[in-house]
Amino acid sequence: MIEDWQQFLEPYEQTVAELKLKLRQLRNQYRQRGQHSPIEFVTGRVKPVASIVEKMQRRNIRLDRLEEDMEDIAGVRVMCQFVEDIYLVVELLKQRYDMQVLEERDYIANQKASGYRSYHIVISYPIQRLDGQRVVKAEIQIRTLAMNFWATIEHSLNYKYQGAFPPELAERLRRSAEAAFMLDKEMSDIREEIKEAQVLFQTKQKPKVEDDK
Repeated sequence: MIEDWQQFLEPYEQTVAELKLKLRQLRNQYRQRGQHSPIEFVTGRVKPVASIVEKMQRRNIRLDRLEEDMEDIAGVRVMCQFVEDIYLVVELLKQRYDMQVLEERDYIANQKASGYRSYHIVISYPIQRLDGQRVVKAEIQIRTLAMNFWATIEHSLNYKYQGAFPPELAERLRRSAEAAFMLDKEMSDIREEIKEAQVLFQTKQKPKVEDDK
């Protein structure tokens, strides 16, 4: 097993920090132009060592294949207001020159049996280290606020039941996932009204800057 986990994880921590900064800057560019941003907010994390070890054992990942086969050691989550925003963010990421999309999983059009919905992208991302450039794999999950609420609850329950939910609970989760998606659909139907109101609100909230004299 890896003797110095802190040293091993440092490139992943750098990757998460840089990706969060760049995605937040992208969001701010939209807002500075008085436009609706498809990115509501961004979070990120490096997978804890215990979770890495557990996944290695569960997926039979060899230590010498860890960096190649475990794609979510560095994880970034992008929250959007509307389902349409998710696909816009996907296209924005594909157009970037500072990362390469390796794999896509659309769990919105093809939701999991549990009801889980999200859009997952695996990227390769170059970082600069003291010993030169290194390319790190990272996973970016893009979802609406409603999808994220459901996924957070489901993830917490997973720790209690280890994925083996009682049938009644599993059905309740599935129904609540559908209810969350119906909320997303309703918001999409009136998104132009919402976007217009939000841009107007943000414009009014901007502090006035007096000309230098």
